[in-house]
Formats: sequence, C-alpha cells, structure tokens
Amino acid sequence: MKERIIHLLNGKPSDTIITAEGWVRTKRVSKTVCFLELNDGSSLSSLQLVIDLENFMNTDILDSIQTGAAISATGVLVASPGGKQSVEMQCTQIELHGEAGPDYPLQKKRHSLEYLREIAHLRGRTNTMSAVMRVRNEISYAIHTYFYEKGFTYIHTPIISTSDAEGAGEMFQVTTLDLLNAKRTEDGQIDYSKDFFGRKASLTVSGQLQGETYALALKDIYTFGPTFRAENSNTKRHLSEFWMIEPEMAFCDLEGDMDVAEEFLKYVFSRVLNRCEEDMAFFSRFIEKGVAEILQQVIESPFAHVTYTDAITELSKNNSSFDYPVSFGADLQTEHERFLTENVFKGPVIVTDYPKEIKAFYMKMNNDNKTVRAMDVLVPRLGEIIGGSEREARLDVLSDRMKELNLIPEDYWWYLDLRRYGSVKHAGFGLGFDRIVQYITGMQNIRDVIPYPRAAKQADF
Repeated sequence: MKERIIHLLNGKPSDTIITAEGWVRTKRVSKTVCFLELNDGSSLSSLQLVIDLENFMNTDILDSIQTGAAISATGVLVASPGGKQSVEMQCTQIELHGEAGPDYPLQKKRHSLEYLREIAHLRGRTNTMSAVMRVRNEISYAIHTYFYEKGFTYIHTPIISTSDAEGAGEMFQVTTLDLLNAKRTEDGQIDYSKDFFGRKASLTVSGQLQGETYALALKDIYTFGPTFRAENSNTKRHLSEFWMIEPEMAFCDLEGDMDVAEEFLKYVFSRVLNRCEEDMAFFSRFIEKGVAEILQQVIESPFAHVTYTDAITELSKNNSSFDYPVSFGADLQTEHERFLTENVFKGPVIVTDYPKEIKAFYMKMNNDNKTVRAMDVLVPRLGEIIGGSEREARLDVLSDRMKELNLIPEDYWWYLDLRRYGSVKHAGFGLGFDRIVQYITGMQNIRDVIPYPRAAKQADF
C-alpha cells in the first residue's frame, strides 16, 4: 500500500507493510543506524526512515543515497521516540530511483529566495515553495468551489484577442508574419491582413469583455485563466504573465458587486486557514509574523465603504507624510491605500466612484458625468486586492465614452451588440490570483508565488 507522507504522519503504529515515495531531505549515519528524512511535497514535515544497519539486507545502496535522491521505502510504522513526529518508518527495503550527487543545489541550509529563483526548476522541493504551492492549490480549489456553490458558470475566455479590455495598449503581439520582411500598406504600416488572423492580434489582458457576453446569457459567470501585460514594471507586485479571476453578474449593480467581493474574499481566506494550518503556521513564523491572524481579522471585519472623493479629503490631511501627495483626479498609490486601511478605517475598505479619467471605458458613468461606478477593495498590508465596477449598459453613453478615449467603436461591434439586444445592468470585478496568493502567504515578492515567473527580461525555464 502506497500512501502520501502527510497521511502516514497522521497515522498510528501498525504491522501493515507500507511503501512511501519521495525525495531525501537529509541523511544521518551512525555505527548501527541510518536515518533518512523523506518528503513527497504533501506536507512540510518529512517521514523519518530508520534503517537498522545490522539487519538491513542491502546496505550498499545507502552509499548511493544522498540529499536530493528519489527513493521508495518499504516498512512498517512504529512509534517514534523523538518529539518531532509521532511515528516513523522501520525500513526493511529501499529502491533508489534517481541519484543526486554532491553538486545538488539544495543542501541542508537556508537558501535565499533570490537564489531559489535562479533554480526555479528545483525550488519546489524547499519548505517555502512547497508550502506556497499547496496554499496556491487550496486557493484555486476554494475559488472554484465558491462560484460553483453560488451557481456561477465557469467560462473559458480566449487567450488570443483582438481587443484591449483595459485600453492601455500594453499587450503582447501574436503574429506569424516575418516582421523584418512584412508587407506594408501605402502609409507604411504593417499589413496585418496578411497575418494569420487577418488583423492585429495579441495575448489577452483580461477575459472581462468576453465574459460579459456570457453573463448576458447565463446570468452569473466567472473566468479563471492566464492573462498577459507587456508592462515593463520591475516591482515586487507585477508579473507579465499571471492568472485572473473575473466574475460577471447580470441584473447586478455596484452594491451587489461589492457584496459578492466581500463574501468571496472571506470565503477563500477562511478555507485556507481551516485547511492549511501547518503551512499558514510556517508563513506566520518564518515569512511574515502573524499573517494568519491578519487574515482572520479581515474575515471578522465588515468592509467599510467610502467614495473616492471622501477618501481624497481624508488623505489630504496627511499629504506631508506621503511620497506622492494626493489631489482629486490622482490615482491612489499603495501608500495611500494602506493608509486608508491601516490608519483611517483600521480594516478592509471599498473605495467607490472614481474619476472617469483614471478608469476604463466600460465602467458606468454617474449622473455627474465626472465619476464612474467603480470600486477598489483595499486590505491592510497590501492595498488594492480587487478592482471592479458596474458596467455601462447604455449604448449611447458607452459609444461616446469609447470615442472620447480614441477607441474605435467598430472594433468592439460585438461588445456594443450587448447594449443593442437585451441590455441589462451588470457588474463584475477582477482579482489577480497570484496577488491573492502573495497576500495570504505573506511572501514579499510576487515572483515567489508562481511556479515560473515571467517579467521583463525574465523568461527562463
């Protein structure tokens, strides 16, 4: 019988012969006993293998087993006299699957996260990265479970797109043209009619626009997939390839959008705290002190609401303490968002009704024609974690807004059709999956919460 190590560690001594598989973390040898620590990624804790050298049939194999080797171990669980674990394996047989020599990069010492990024193909075997990946897995499952239980339909929106949902132009181009010898139009521009799709195409920055089309058919939907931004930003919070969760809800206004966002975050946080206790204790101890307690406080706190205008008024009182002083019309920086959550409201807060100049074209215009029905959910220690809005459902207002931003309405004809045929108020939000993993784990750099980070000048592995 083969078992994952996490289940064996929670088991009891037994005469049943079992087999455990994994990678050797450490090896200690005395005159009569060899101890191996075996880990298979299912938990932070490893299973201690005890080999009685006087009775073990094949002691020669132990000479080839070093840190990093892949092995199978067979034996029985016995009570452990040590205090680190309740059981250990009395090992009677070992099969060596793959050796690891003395140049194995992960020896028994603490490695910096910067170094681990250089060996991203191996860093999953460390305590920190294996814990991150287990929590990442649990968050992903929680997201799907929440929306499934709420009756949402999971929609796979396209990765290749011809529309810029954000209107920022920071998109990775997709082409089959030989750009050095591409045919050009009379005005000297590349003739994309000769390209694979017959027009300029890019990797998607968001599945929102396509998601809206299905929300106006299935009522409540969500997307969960990879998105791409060609933003040359070398910060601890930005990636060029990341995953986004984007629910869209028909017959829903901004108030309903805020309610779902708050309930959703609390659901995900609660599930991780309940199901990843060992990993969260690790993060609270070694990564960010008390991160689990901070999540619990968010769960227990009602989210405050404040308009952008009132937030600017409050922040202006403390302009002298900011690197970036605020004024009406300015986008909020992380320092402003954290000040609101940590000093003013002392908990999560949702800021609404932003100036139209700093928000996307699809957001519903308020009656003042100056602000839009947008929202940003801010949490302590991070700042913005969710951005969303009620979508503009009026054809004339949306068309005028697109022209105002120099977007070509004809390029979005299918999106405008939603406002021609059965238009209804609808709303949604976007949550960067990697950013919520970073927030929950307390990891300081977003490059350390995704298996293989992609950023400017970084596309190894």
